[in-house]
Amino acid sequence: MSQPDTREKKLLLRAGRRLGWALWSASRGQSPAILVGATLVVLAIFSVILRDTAFLTMANLLAIVRISTTTTVMTVATVYVLCAAEIDLSIASIVPVSALIAAVLLSLHVHFLLAVAVAISFGALVGLVNGLATVFFGIPSFVVTLGSMGVMQGLAQIVTHTNTISISDDRFLFWFGSGSVGSVPILAFWSFGVLVVGSVILSYTGLGRRVLATGANAGAARYSGIRTERIKVGVMVASGAAGALAGVLYDGQYAAGDFTLGSADLLPVIAAAVIGGCSLSGGRGSVVGAVTASLLIGMLSNVLLLAGFGAPEQLMVQGIIIVAAVIAGSRRGRGTLWRWLAALENNRDPD
Repeated sequence: MSQPDTREKKLLLRAGRRLGWALWSASRGQSPAILVGATLVVLAIFSVILRDTAFLTMANLLAIVRISTTTTVMTVATVYVLCAAEIDLSIASIVPVSALIAAVLLSLHVHFLLAVAVAISFGALVGLVNGLATVFFGIPSFVVTLGSMGVMQGLAQIVTHTNTISISDDRFLFWFGSGSVGSVPILAFWSFGVLVVGSVILSYTGLGRRVLATGANAGAARYSGIRTERIKVGVMVASGAAGALAGVLYDGQYAAGDFTLGSADLLPVIAAAVIGGCSLSGGRGSVVGAVTASLLIGMLSNVLLLAGFGAPEQLMVQGIIIVAAVIAGSRRGRGTLWRWLAALENNRDPD
C-alpha cells in the first residue's frame, strides 16, 4: 500500500473516531446540534424517498409541527423530571381529564382564560400529590405515577360518561388550537415558547443547575444546601401542569374534549426525552435535543402514515427507538462503540 493511501486511511479512521465522539456527546445531551443535524439529514432522505408524495410541502411540514406540539410540551416537562432522577407515567393520562374540565367550563360560558387556568391547576395538583407521595412517603415515582395513571384514565371516563363535549368559543380555539399568524399555526408558537423557556431555565439559571445536581447525586446536592425534596416535588408539579396544558391544546385542535385524548402520547414523550439526551438515571438532559427529537418522532409518524402504515407500526417504531437510544446512552453501549472506533483507528479487529 502506498504512503498516500495509508495517510488517507488514517484520516478516514480519525474522522470516524471524531464522529463517534460527536454521537457520544449527543447521546449524553452535550451536543444537541448533532441531533438537529441528524434530523435535517433524515428530512432530506425522506424528501427523496417520498418525492412523489406531499411530504415536502410547506403545508405538511407545518402540520408535523402542529401535531407535535402537545408531545413537545409534555417532553420539555419530562426532561426536568428525568434530570431530577424521577419519572412521571401519569403525564399523558392527565391530558384527557384537563381537556374535559376545560371543555365543561367553556360549555358553561366561563371565560376561556379562567377555564384554562382551572384545567392547568388541576394538572399541577395531580403533580403535587405525586411529588409529595414520592418524597415524603418514599414511594418510587414509577409506582406512584403508575397508580395516578390508572386513576386519571378512569376519571376521564367518569367525568362525562365517555361523551364528547364540543367547544365553540372562538377566542379559545384561536389561541389554543386552530389560530394562525399568516401561514404559521398558533401551535408552532406554543412549541417555540416552551422550547425557549425550558432551555433557558435548565441551562442558564440556578434552578436548572439545582435540578441537574439533584438528579446527579441527591446526597451531595443536599450537603451543598440544595433542598432536593422541593426540587423533586417541583418538577412533578411542572409535569402535571404540562400534561394539563397539552390537554387544553388538544381541545383547541379538535374543538372538543374527549376521554381518549393523549392516550398514545406517553411512549413518544419518553422516547423524545431519551433520544434528546436525557439519562434515565438523572443528572443529564437537553431541552433543545428533546424538542428536536419530538419533531423527529412526529416526522417519522408522518412518513409512516404517508407510506401506508398505521398506528400499530408507529408504536413499534417508537418502542424500537427508545430501546436503541437507551442502549446507545448506557455506559456499556458507549464503551462498546468506543472500543470499535479505537480498534478501527489502530487498524486491528475489535474484540
